[in-house]
Amino acid sequence: MTLKLGMPINYAGDFRETINNLVDFEKAGVARISVPEAYSFDAVSQLGYIAAKTEKMELQTGILPMFSRTPTNLAMTAAGMDYISGGRFILGIGASGPQVIEGFHGVKYDYPVGRAREHADIARKIWRREKSDYQGEYYTLPLTKEDGGTGLGKPLKIINHPVRDRIPMLLAAIGPKNTELAAEMFEEFQPFLFHPEYVDLAFGEPLAAGKAKRDPSLPDLGIVVGASARISEDADEIERAMQHVRNHAALYIGGMGARGKNFYNTLAVRYGYADAAKEIQDLYLDGKKAEAAAAVPDDLVRAMSLIGPKSLVTERVEAFRNAGVTVVLAGPLAPTHAERVSDMEQLAEIFG
Repeated sequence: MTLKLGMPINYAGDFRETINNLVDFEKAGVARISVPEAYSFDAVSQLGYIAAKTEKMELQTGILPMFSRTPTNLAMTAAGMDYISGGRFILGIGASGPQVIEGFHGVKYDYPVGRAREHADIARKIWRREKSDYQGEYYTLPLTKEDGGTGLGKPLKIINHPVRDRIPMLLAAIGPKNTELAAEMFEEFQPFLFHPEYVDLAFGEPLAAGKAKRDPSLPDLGIVVGASARISEDADEIERAMQHVRNHAALYIGGMGARGKNFYNTLAVRYGYADAAKEIQDLYLDGKKAEAAAAVPDDLVRAMSLIGPKSLVTERVEAFRNAGVTVVLAGPLAPTHAERVSDMEQLAEIFG
């Protein structure tokens, strides 16, 4: 199976310096760049800047929260990005969580699965230059008087002609219902804290259920995952990289949500780490972040990452490939730009 090397861009730090160095990563074989959007700078303006600085890289939002934009706004944004990048854009969307959606955007977090389905339906309708005439459960175009509008809205079609009438869409998902929806109607599925050996245990049933309903006009489902990367023989370098992964995993398993409502903690339980997941969350929510990171099992850290000697990293790449992964967004952890470029060159060689 073809495996593509991608790289995430951090929304913290000096973004312009990072992008000025991006041409080196493109030459090294990085085929996709993903820009996140949490509650920092928006991803779209930064991807527009990247489009002007690169030539061949795919440009992915990773991810745009769908609650903070209407479906037609997402469709317009994607069409504009696809145009200025020459058809290199991938629209990654997701639900985020109530902490961000209600806390930062002040928008009610409800019905994420149904809304994701209607976002995809409406976006594809807009790209085909059909009129904005849609009656869904959560979105009605035009908005009628009965639905709280003035009754003056008219069905419209996008003025410009999109470069593609089927821009690839990616759904970030880890819950069973969202995973099933991704497999049913999206070009790509992006899980989080991905353990390749446990893909069937965590996602097998919903993936199979979604694929059984998949539109035959869609390509085979792509799976996009993130993985921290450091190729080194040095034990201290390896440990520093491992600690980065521990801290990151502890933040999500322990701190992203509340007790009883943490999607990432639930995923760790599905992987079989129920006791560790509870311990990590208890420690993190008690303010003991270092202890929470120390409680992340080493085998989970190693499984989710590409860290260690080249021979070991090669084995882990094959594990991702065997799990059906099509794109790995490898986050290089080396301390210098030259070393990060070198690691990505070696990964591109391993990926083939």
